[in-house]
Amino acid sequence: MHNLKVLLVEDDMIEVMKLTRAISTLQLPHKIIEAGHGEAALELLEQDKLNPDLILLDLNMPKMNGIEFLKNIKNNIDLNYIPIIIFTTSSNPRDLQEVYRIGVSGYILKPLKYEDYVKKIDSLFNYWGMNELRNFK
Repeated sequence: MHNLKVLLVEDDMIEVMKLTRAISTLQLPHKIIEAGHGEAALELLEQDKLNPDLILLDLNMPKMNGIEFLKNIKNNIDLNYIPIIIFTTSSNPRDLQEVYRIGVSGYILKPLKYEDYVKKIDSLFNYWGMNELRNFK
């Protein structure tokens, strides 16, 4: 399994802490870079040094929501190959359709129970840790 560099685009600090705690609980070696909203994430991505293996993206954020961020990334030839997983509480079918139409790599609902949350994080990072995209960059 590869050590991943993950850009987490999330405005809720409790969700950031929950992800950090889950990664620590699972003893995963991945590096998490945080951005509190889409504009901050775009600024980080425009710095060539970041180059994440995966983006975890919330939909409901201030300044630039997840769908606007996703459109920006998918229209940028230098960034559109980065897999983006929507990680949200929104079960709105319109959101799901819209993000897949734009080109998202996955859509995961945040579970309420912490144990279920940890299981989803484990599955998510196990899959992307085996993915060979890093050889494409």
